Amino acid sequence: MERVEFRVEEVNEADIPHVIRINEAVLPENYPYYFYEMLYKNYPKAFLVAKVGGKVVGYVMCRVEHSLHLDGFLPGFMKKGHIVSIAILPGYRRRGIGTELMRRALESLKNVYGCREVYLEVRVSNKAAIEFYKNLGFRIDHTIRHYYKDGEDAYVMVKEL
Repeated sequence: MERVEFRVEEVNEADIPHVIRINEAVLPENYPYYFYEMLYKNYPKAFLVAKVGGKVVGYVMCRVEHSLHLDGFLPGFMKKGHIVSIAILPGYRRRGIGTELMRRALESLKNVYGCREVYLEVRVSNKAAIEFYKNLGFRIDHTIRHYYKDGEDAYVMVKEL
């Protein structure tokens, strides 16, 4: 596959319609505009786009959640990063764009937002994505039955930061 020059940057408001178009073209799970806007406003350092010649060709969007956990014997809250969605236009896949988007998002979740762990959901049938996430250090934690609208199960994959 031919190498392509791309730039990864924080999303800006003008990029959101392009992100939505990529999401709707590539993934069956879509979101209302306000959801993208909320992630952009609340977690801008972890909502990233990849651009080739100024054109948005991929994105990753994340949020930060709080979960109860035991720290020794004491309960406490831990910040967890959630990779909500990542998508790359088909003509730009397998060129390092997804890897760089994920690397930068994970770095932001850890260093900017203070997350100690990150997780994502992936279709159990999406072998390529599962392998991609494993190569980034994620492991399958558990399965959510009938997670997707069409009834397919999802793996929850987790990575310590």
